[in-house]
Amino acid sequence: MKYQKILLIDDDEDDQEIFLNALQDISLSTSCAVFGNAREALFKLSSQEITPDLIFLDLNMPLMTGQQFLTEIKKEESLSEIPIVVLSTTSHAGTIELSKQLGANYFFTKPDRFEDLIDILESVLTGHVVPKTL
Repeated sequence: MKYQKILLIDDDEDDQEIFLNALQDISLSTSCAVFGNAREALFKLSSQEITPDLIFLDLNMPLMTGQQFLTEIKKEESLSEIPIVVLSTTSHAGTIELSKQLGANYFFTKPDRFEDLIDILESVLTGHVVPKTL
Protein backbone atom coordinates (compact mmCIF):
# COMPACT_ATOMS: atom_id res chain seq x y z
CA MET A 1 0.00 0.00 0.00
CA LYS A 2 1.21 3.47 -0.87
CA TYR A 3 -0.38 4.97 2.26
CA GLN A 4 0.04 3.36 5.68
CA LYS A 5 -1.30 6.03 8.07
CA ILE A 6 -4.63 7.55 7.19
CA LEU A 7 -7.05 9.89 8.86
CA LEU A 8 -10.82 9.74 8.44
CA ILE A 9 -12.81 12.85 9.31
CA ASP A 10 -16.54 12.09 9.25
CA ASP A 11 -19.20 12.91 11.83
CA ASP A 12 -21.45 9.95 10.93
CA GLU A 13 -20.62 6.99 13.18
CA ASP A 14 -22.23 4.49 10.79
CA ASP A 15 -20.10 5.80 7.92
CA GLN A 16 -17.02 5.59 10.15
CA GLU A 17 -17.75 1.95 10.95
CA ILE A 18 -18.38 1.04 7.30
CA PHE A 19 -15.17 2.81 6.25
CA LEU A 20 -13.12 0.98 8.90
CA ASN A 21 -14.63 -2.38 7.92
CA ALA A 22 -13.81 -1.77 4.26
CA LEU A 23 -10.29 -0.70 5.17
CA GLN A 24 -9.79 -3.83 7.25
CA ASP A 25 -10.92 -5.97 4.31
CA ILE A 26 -8.15 -4.61 2.09
CA SER A 27 -5.27 -3.90 4.48
CA LEU A 28 -4.46 -5.06 7.97
CA SER A 29 -1.25 -3.01 7.97
CA THR A 30 -2.85 0.40 7.34
CA SER A 31 -3.65 2.35 10.50
CA CYS A 32 -6.56 4.77 10.63
CA ALA A 33 -7.28 7.55 13.10
CA VAL A 34 -10.90 8.70 13.14
CA PHE A 35 -12.34 12.08 14.09
CA GLY A 36 -15.99 13.07 13.99
CA ASN A 37 -15.10 16.74 14.25
CA ALA A 38 -12.96 18.53 11.65
CA ARG A 39 -11.99 21.31 14.06
CA GLU A 40 -10.55 18.79 16.53
CA ALA A 41 -8.77 16.92 13.73
CA LEU A 42 -7.20 20.17 12.50
CA PHE A 43 -5.97 20.93 16.02
CA LYS A 44 -4.39 17.46 16.34
CA LEU A 45 -2.77 17.82 12.92
CA SER A 46 -1.45 21.31 13.69
CA SER A 47 0.07 20.15 16.96
CA GLN A 48 1.54 17.10 15.16
CA GLU A 49 -0.21 14.70 17.54
CA ILE A 50 -1.27 12.84 14.40
CA THR A 51 0.76 12.62 11.20
CA PRO A 52 -1.21 10.86 8.47
CA ASP A 53 -0.02 10.10 4.95
CA LEU A 54 -3.53 10.65 3.61
CA ILE A 55 -6.81 12.20 4.77
CA PHE A 56 -10.35 11.10 3.88
CA LEU A 57 -12.76 13.97 4.48
CA ASP A 58 -16.53 14.28 4.61
CA LEU A 59 -17.93 17.69 3.67
CA ASN A 60 -21.20 17.99 5.58
CA MET A 61 -20.27 18.28 9.25
CA PRO A 62 -21.21 20.60 12.11
CA LEU A 63 -18.75 23.02 13.78
CA MET A 64 -16.39 23.01 10.78
CA THR A 65 -17.39 21.82 7.32
CA GLY A 66 -15.07 19.84 5.10
CA GLN A 67 -14.60 22.86 2.86
CA GLN A 68 -13.64 25.02 5.84
CA PHE A 69 -11.18 22.29 6.86
CA LEU A 70 -9.65 22.30 3.35
CA THR A 71 -9.24 26.06 3.51
CA GLU A 72 -7.53 25.95 6.90
CA ILE A 73 -5.23 22.97 6.32
CA LYS A 74 -3.89 24.44 3.09
CA LYS A 75 -2.82 27.56 5.02
CA GLU A 76 -0.40 25.51 7.13
CA GLU A 77 2.81 24.80 5.26
CA SER A 78 3.59 21.65 7.26
CA LEU A 79 0.16 20.17 6.45
CA SER A 80 -0.61 21.53 3.01
CA GLU A 81 1.03 18.65 1.13
CA ILE A 82 -0.99 15.86 2.77
CA PRO A 83 -3.24 14.39 0.06
CA ILE A 84 -6.95 14.80 0.80
CA VAL A 85 -9.71 12.60 -0.56
CA VAL A 86 -13.21 14.00 -0.23
CA LEU A 87 -15.75 11.26 0.41
CA SER A 88 -19.18 12.88 0.50
CA THR A 89 -22.84 12.14 -0.11
CA THR A 90 -23.04 14.94 -2.65
CA SER A 91 -22.30 14.65 -6.36
CA HIS A 92 -23.08 18.27 -7.22
CA ALA A 93 -20.64 19.57 -9.86
CA GLY A 94 -20.24 22.92 -8.11
CA THR A 95 -19.29 21.24 -4.83
CA ILE A 96 -16.79 19.00 -6.61
CA GLU A 97 -15.21 21.98 -8.38
CA LEU A 98 -15.03 24.04 -5.17
CA SER A 99 -13.40 21.13 -3.35
CA LYS A 100 -10.82 20.94 -6.13
CA GLN A 101 -10.15 24.68 -5.91
CA LEU A 102 -9.70 24.40 -2.14
CA GLY A 103 -7.07 21.70 -2.56
CA ALA A 104 -8.75 18.30 -2.52
CA ASN A 105 -6.81 15.74 -4.54
CA TYR A 106 -9.74 13.44 -5.24
CA PHE A 107 -13.51 13.53 -4.83
CA PHE A 108 -15.75 10.48 -4.52
CA THR A 109 -19.46 10.32 -3.83
CA LYS A 110 -20.08 7.86 -1.00
CA PRO A 111 -21.16 4.64 -2.67
CA ASP A 112 -24.28 2.69 -1.78
CA ARG A 113 -22.54 -0.66 -2.05
CA PHE A 114 -19.84 -1.84 0.38
CA GLU A 115 -17.92 -3.43 -2.51
CA ASP A 116 -17.74 -0.06 -4.28
CA LEU A 117 -16.26 1.53 -1.15
CA ILE A 118 -13.64 -1.22 -1.07
CA ASP A 119 -12.81 -0.47 -4.71
CA ILE A 120 -12.43 3.25 -3.95
CA LEU A 121 -10.21 2.65 -0.93
CA GLU A 122 -8.09 0.11 -2.73
CA SER A 123 -7.54 2.41 -5.72
CA VAL A 124 -6.60 5.37 -3.51
CA LEU A 125 -4.41 3.46 -1.07
CA THR A 126 -2.44 1.76 -3.83
CA GLY A 127 -2.07 5.01 -5.77
CA HIS A 128 -4.05 3.72 -8.75
CA VAL A 129 -7.00 6.07 -8.63
CA VAL A 130 -9.19 5.86 -11.71
CA PRO A 131 -12.87 6.62 -10.99
CA LYS A 132 -14.09 10.21 -10.62
CA THR A 133 -10.80 11.88 -9.75
CA LEU A 134 -10.54 15.63 -9.82
